[in-house]
Amino acid sequence: MNEAVALTQATIPFRFSGHESFACRYAWLPKAYRAIAANPSIFFDEELAMVELGIGKNMVRSLRFWVDVMGIASPEGLKRHQLTEFGQAVFGPEGFDPFLEDERTLWLLHWNVSSRTSSALFAWHYMVGQWPYPEFTRSEALEAFKRQSAKLGHKHSEVTLAQHLDVFIHTYHTNKSGKVGVEDSLDGPLVDLNLLIPTGERRGEAGRWETVYSFRREAKPEITSLMFEYCVLDYWERTSPDEKTLVLRSVASAPCSPGQVFKLPEEDVRSRLEDISQAGNRGFSYQPSAVQGLLTRQAGTRPTLAKIYEEDLLHA
Repeated sequence: MNEAVALTQATIPFRFSGHESFACRYAWLPKAYRAIAANPSIFFDEELAMVELGIGKNMVRSLRFWVDVMGIASPEGLKRHQLTEFGQAVFGPEGFDPFLEDERTLWLLHWNVSSRTSSALFAWHYMVGQWPYPEFTRSEALEAFKRQSAKLGHKHSEVTLAQHLDVFIHTYHTNKSGKVGVEDSLDGPLVDLNLLIPTGERRGEAGRWETVYSFRREAKPEITSLMFEYCVLDYWERTSPDEKTLVLRSVASAPCSPGQVFKLPEEDVRSRLEDISQAGNRGFSYQPSAVQGLLTRQAGTRPTLAKIYEEDLLHA
């Protein structure tokens, strides 16, 4: 029985910086798409980008980072960006969600940034994929960052690690109250997923009260069947492209897997796989087992981004 290749921290090159301490903001990605579509070299001329985008130099660098890690565009050769299939499908002239109004787009953005196995973001890989406890405070996570960073042979300062952690937290949790317009919001689009929830407070080692966070681990019907299948196959292709089979445990709980990235209970993952398999003519079949369920690749129809938006419209 083949199993997905283990994704260990020792084999993945991580990024700890590049976001310039800014979480991605709501209006940034649509604006970046339009800028790159008009001028693929825009982000390689910071002075021009500042004028065209109306943001400061550090924000230009941050937005370039988020365009890459959220899968909107990728560097192509020298000083150019190439818009991705995902970027075109969402924000293009016939795009399905050019203003980030569809929750499915937000989950796909979360998938893009959290499931990366190339130039992965350390905070996402560790906190989303490997954090071993049901909850955490900022100081607890920061201490873990220090230990893990040292184990990987890095010599990052506490300031760098703290900024990286804060960007992760602020990506999913608002740091203010009250309602403001999307354009004026300092929050990012992934805050609306309510994936990271404050559950109380407790005293840290310094004696100060800290917010306690936990991930919303529950079945999420807003993650539709086609989207889940799309992510399973995407994960399979990037982690075990030559494997014909994959065990349930890999899909449900391995780092970068759909079950772990979306924080789904194993029973929900199993139920989703059974439903997809029973539908027939899909990208994989699933064989339940009392010991360990098994997925097998099939030659059936695989979901495209267009299908996710069009065929799932009735279930949105």
